[in-house]
Amino acid sequence: MTASMRRVRPPIVLLTCCTALFISSMNAALINVALPSIRADLGASAAQLQWLVDAYTLVLGTLLLASRSLADRFGRKKAFILGLGLFAVTSSFCALAPSVLWLIVGRGLQAVGGVLLTPVALSIISATYTDPAQRARAIGVWGAVIGISLGSGPLLGGFLTESFGWEATFWMNVPVCTAALVATVVFVPESRAARPRRLDPAGQLLIMAFLGGTVGALIEGPERGWDSPLVLGLMVLAMLGLIAFIAVERRVTDPVVDIRFFGSAPFSAAVIIAVAVSTAQGSFLFLFSLLLQGPFGYTPLGTGALLLPLAVALAVSSPLAGRLIASRGTRPALVTGGACVAASSLLLTFLRTDASTWYFVVVLMIAGAGLGFINPPISTTAVEGLPPSQSGAASGIAGASRQVGVALGVALAGSVARADNMSLLQASHGMFALVTGLGVGIVLLGIVSTSAWAHETRRRLADLFNE
Repeated sequence: MTASMRRVRPPIVLLTCCTALFISSMNAALINVALPSIRADLGASAAQLQWLVDAYTLVLGTLLLASRSLADRFGRKKAFILGLGLFAVTSSFCALAPSVLWLIVGRGLQAVGGVLLTPVALSIISATYTDPAQRARAIGVWGAVIGISLGSGPLLGGFLTESFGWEATFWMNVPVCTAALVATVVFVPESRAARPRRLDPAGQLLIMAFLGGTVGALIEGPERGWDSPLVLGLMVLAMLGLIAFIAVERRVTDPVVDIRFFGSAPFSAAVIIAVAVSTAQGSFLFLFSLLLQGPFGYTPLGTGALLLPLAVALAVSSPLAGRLIASRGTRPALVTGGACVAASSLLLTFLRTDASTWYFVVVLMIAGAGLGFINPPISTTAVEGLPPSQSGAASGIAGASRQVGVALGVALAGSVARADNMSLLQASHGMFALVTGLGVGIVLLGIVSTSAWAHETRRRLADLFNE
């Protein structure tokens, strides 16, 4: 009996969608803990470790905007089933990879499956829960799962890596995806958008060229030399991709990114803040895992456990940020979050080999609080003042910007990762200083984006869409 022939069971649909979200989000978090083991087992270079993380986040960030349009047009259930199946198959491919190069390829293919899970699952939830109050509660559960995956990802990844090897972090996905796939076939109803957005293949390819060229140059530059033909070629690709992207998107009916949104200072600030905080998060987690398992001698499980305070602080501060936004607007949350990011990173610029576990706990709790205070106002600021018909596209851009930021953070941290254990700690101080600057920048953007001038630019954009 198909889903269309039986009464839809929203709780089962929600559980299935949250399972997919959990597995895809967790895989983005747990890989950092396994990096030292992968380096030792497969002989991976620092650049290859970066590609292991960025192959996933780059594909996710560049295809995220198109995946919902595809699902809305061809069927959300079909897209969801395809995503779960692809994620399971590519996870098996990653676990069996004979070399680091094949593992990087597998991570990129895994992200293609992941990109059909998160946004599509949210669309399925929205279509299943038609009552606004019930939908709000369901989306609240959805948001909580993100925090749980962030906390459990490193811990579970550390346990699996230490107990069974890094391959187990990928094998784990197979039974979970299989169970979710069966539940989807049986219980999830098919749905489509009444008016799906048109596809924009040219814009999609150009944004991939821009982001791929930029991140590729940042990863390969320190190792190959900034004047090498490959790095120069990647720089040219990024520049031409950006120029062509802006030109094309101005003429497309349903662009991947509506350039007009950037006429609003709050929206532009939201995108920049999303990139900045995710850059900080990506570089922070990438470096921290290498530091803890390098000069500080922690095990993979110990590393995962030590990252737990960050997730706990994030889970506690996120709802506090929501209440703060409701009562006083986005400025206090952004300023508080940026200050916490800056403070935690500043403390790490003075990190020494004799640092205690409690020092790490305090730093990670401050960093987690910062992330928790920053993330909610990003979405709020991105869609504020826009008509409902444009809010989905605006929030999608903000979400994709987060993935791009993680990729940039890992790419920037790469030059530090090339140092050996003896000099890694000293080399990391410069990267943490950069993250401190990003935190200060978030504070300033939080102030500017809520000024009278910024509100006026947002009003003009709203008037443009209401014409």
